[in-house]
Amino acid sequence: MATQHFSPALRVPAASPAYPMAKPGYGKRSAPDQRPRTRDDFALLPTRERYVAGFVDHLPEGAAMSVKTLAKQLPLYGQQAISTSLNALSVAGHLRRVRCPVVGAGDETRWVFRTFWSRTAHDNEWWNTYLATEQATLTAAPTLSLSAPDTAPPLPPEPERPAPEQTPEPTSVPHQRTPDRAPDTDPAPPAPATAPATPHTAGTSPAYLALARLGRDDHRLTLSADDCATLEPQAAEWLTRGVSVDYLTTALTAGLPAQVDSPVGLLRRRLTDKIPPQLPTENAQPATPTPPRRLLMECTDCGRPGQPEALPDGLCRPCRETHSTADETPPHPTEIADVKAHMNNLRDLLKPV
Repeated sequence: MATQHFSPALRVPAASPAYPMAKPGYGKRSAPDQRPRTRDDFALLPTRERYVAGFVDHLPEGAAMSVKTLAKQLPLYGQQAISTSLNALSVAGHLRRVRCPVVGAGDETRWVFRTFWSRTAHDNEWWNTYLATEQATLTAAPTLSLSAPDTAPPLPPEPERPAPEQTPEPTSVPHQRTPDRAPDTDPAPPAPATAPATPHTAGTSPAYLALARLGRDDHRLTLSADDCATLEPQAAEWLTRGVSVDYLTTALTAGLPAQVDSPVGLLRRRLTDKIPPQLPTENAQPATPTPPRRLLMECTDCGRPGQPEALPDGLCRPCRETHSTADETPPHPTEIADVKAHMNNLRDLLKPV
């Protein structure tokens, strides 16, 4: 009689508890221009900052980013240590906190607080340019959408990998550096007006050409001719509302996720959700003047608002001076010994006779 071999049933992997999410429109927001994940990400950061950065990098879009929430999820450090680590990550160019106004019921104006995160460290010039793009989008929109971010979910969390043994442990967080780069002198792609006629007669419209050129700027948004023809009416509606082709391109390419599974689906949603308002006619007069919308950056440490240019490294002047002083003048070993001796003396005095 043949021996039967029973194989055990496959075990269902244990699922990690869901991370707390912020309210729709709040929380973590991934910045564009991030390189793919590698084992050497954050290798130049100290141990604590590398630990916090690796955890934040794997959080989903819209995750709660308050110091209290992060401290509850990270067992090794408390709120003070997490706050100091976020300040260091801001100085290193990975993080910026901003607040955006939204219109509520009636004339009520509320603020949405977001934390922009970038796995790839960027200098102050890059962050100021990116936030200026967000400012332009906010200015053109009548209300800020509080729907969930239109980005694909990030990859599942990976186990934290130790740094290579050959890399010495740094003692301070590297500061941002503004690279010396020449201006973009590449010629613009030639206008296809003189190209031979294609089967799509709508291929010569500015909206069609703007969609077709997205794949040249970013391979994640490569569209076929049929995709461009499908999305052309929506893109043309943007242009009829007074925006330029450059504005349309920037709005469609800003804040892309690391991986785009359906370019036509993502662009259709953005064309629908981010469409600018219809400008009133010249004779129409608004009943009351609308105050200009503005996007304010917050100091990562104390939360003081200000323009991005006034908060280099994401810190206000007092917090930046405090951070620099703490990095430049560490306590002397003799001072530490004196404090310990003083505390021991106090304990001896408090002992019962």
